[in-house]
Amino acid sequence: MKNRIFASVLVALAALLSACAGTDFVRPAEGVLVLGKSTQADVTAKMGSPYQTGDLIKNEKQLKVAHYAYASTGGESAYPEVTPARVMAFTFYNDTLTNQEFISSFKQDSTDFDGSKVPSIVKGKSTSAEVIALFGKPTGEAIYPVIKGMDDRAYIYSYSQAKGSVFNMKFQQKSLAVSFNGAGVVTDVEYVSTGDR
Repeated sequence: MKNRIFASVLVALAALLSACAGTDFVRPAEGVLVLGKSTQADVTAKMGSPYQTGDLIKNEKQLKVAHYAYASTGGESAYPEVTPARVMAFTFYNDTLTNQEFISSFKQDSTDFDGSKVPSIVKGKSTSAEVIALFGKPTGEAIYPVIKGMDDRAYIYSYSQAKGSVFNMKFQQKSLAVSFNGAGVVTDVEYVSTGDR
């Protein structure tokens, strides 16, 4: 889950800037970048140069991370006093895409979700269709080694926001990763929520 939290922190940090940070970008359409097939070069060709890159160790594997970030005090946020920002995070293992995740506090594409519904997910019983019914379309996906199961696939839901002044900034971050086996049954649930609304 580290990479999802790292991406969320980046949104909060970008929101600290007084005017604009990063370069605005368009989230790739579904199917344009494919987990397990697309490469870092494919992502760069579609998205341009990343705002930030880094390294991550997950499940004992060395991963590369690329973030695209944008914040603007002139945009319309999902909630009052929140600095609108968005991040697209990509993770690569052996130059192959293993995670893509979109996070936004802009009103038009907010990724906020209801964390109170997480206990409704039951490992070994709930299905991918039930998770979508609870939370809507996922804002990201991941495969091994970003998640534990080598043959599993995960839906990702993430949200981050920052509000207040530079000297009195309040942050909220939450991230949900729900893994499924080949039959679409839940095998793992990871949820983290921190900060003030």
